[in-house]
Amino acid sequence: MLNRRTLLARTAGFAAAGLFAGKASAKMLPGIEMAAMRGSINAIEIGVQPGALDDQSKAFGKMLAEASDRDAPVFLPPGAYLVSNLKLPARVRLSGVPGATRIVYGGNGHLMMAEQAEHIELSGLVLDGSNRWLADYTQGLLDLRRVAHLAIDNCQVTGSGKNGLALEHVTGRVGRSDISGAADAGIYSVEAGGLEISGNTVSDCANGGILVHRWQQAEDGTIVSGNRVQRIGARSGGTGQNGNGINAFRAGNVIISGNIVSDCAFTAIRANSSSNLQITGNTCSRSGETGIYSEFSFEGAILSNNLVDGAANGISIVNFNEGGRMAVCSNNIVRNLSTVGPYTADPPGFGVGISAEADTTVSGNVVENAPLYGIQLGWGPYLRNVVATGNIIRKAGTGIVVSVVEGSGSTVISDNVIDGAPNGAIIGQRWAEPVTGDLARSADTGYAHLTVERNKVS
Repeated sequence: MLNRRTLLARTAGFAAAGLFAGKASAKMLPGIEMAAMRGSINAIEIGVQPGALDDQSKAFGKMLAEASDRDAPVFLPPGAYLVSNLKLPARVRLSGVPGATRIVYGGNGHLMMAEQAEHIELSGLVLDGSNRWLADYTQGLLDLRRVAHLAIDNCQVTGSGKNGLALEHVTGRVGRSDISGAADAGIYSVEAGGLEISGNTVSDCANGGILVHRWQQAEDGTIVSGNRVQRIGARSGGTGQNGNGINAFRAGNVIISGNIVSDCAFTAIRANSSSNLQITGNTCSRSGETGIYSEFSFEGAILSNNLVDGAANGISIVNFNEGGRMAVCSNNIVRNLSTVGPYTADPPGFGVGISAEADTTVSGNVVENAPLYGIQLGWGPYLRNVVATGNIIRKAGTGIVVSVVEGSGSTVISDNVIDGAPNGAIIGQRWAEPVTGDLARSADTGYAHLTVERNKVS
């Protein structure tokens, strides 16, 4: 008969037996063997040893090839693995212990390259370039081309002699990773197809942060969101091709949202010839040149709900002479601008809060401390269908300047609040030269293309 005392004794016996069995199993199957039970390749059995001083490229390549053939994952225990010139097979699922599994580049070519891969998944790895030379044929420490599905998660990429990640014709995602110390850009993507770059930290790179490029203008569809990009230099010089935190070039249908970008030599977020673009909800601090740029031959850009604090110019939506047109610039805060930039500026100079030229609404923005102009509308005859309404401009050299050159198109400036503009609230200009009195104080501007009404000046 099973009473309470007997039941408790038997239960204790079963627990003790299970405990001893568990200890025995742990002795038999430590570390990598436990991972192997879950279907992983046993790296140690293949000859890949953590912390070995010699180059392990041959054994490492054999391990990845076997895993690809079996469609199996590989788990790397903590330690350093010195390798070079790895060509990744069609299917790679390689993981380690975040911050503790280090794949170190040994020099003499490249670290990892892939061409025409089906599936590449890297997680929990440190990829360390050791600031060593990379061959001319490779574009980055991790050079991946024509990858049907890429997943990089919770990795660190450091010390690349070129780009940190170089991606060409890649679909997939790069997330929750730290990329730092690249001699060129942190992440360079060209000709992507539905790529997501999110939740990463990109820092201390010599020429660029996150670059989304195409060889010719076309739809790209990359999403760049929730990243922290900081301390980006322009070691290779130029007037804007380098030194940008996030840069879209010829890439259409790109979304750049919710990023925190700071201390870039040139622009926090720069889009060149990128149509159907959204730049929303970003925080841009201490940019050397322009905080946010949409320039050259673009059609369709939304720049809204961004904060720009510290730059030479705030937000520029320009180059109607190259076909740049059609934008919404709304609900942004732009403040604390400077007349000093990284090069000698063409007229009118630095210190402009917001610039717009064609088929654009500028509404609901707040501009404060813009030493040259709060808002600039048009440049010479390059002005068409622009509305500036409901903005607040405070402490600007001139509140709003607008082109009155022959050929300028329809422009409406209405219902703005302008406080503290010693050189005038609203001034008409021929190129960079003021040619009118303060238009905010007159019912008739004297220019058929221009309507100025209901602005409050103090």
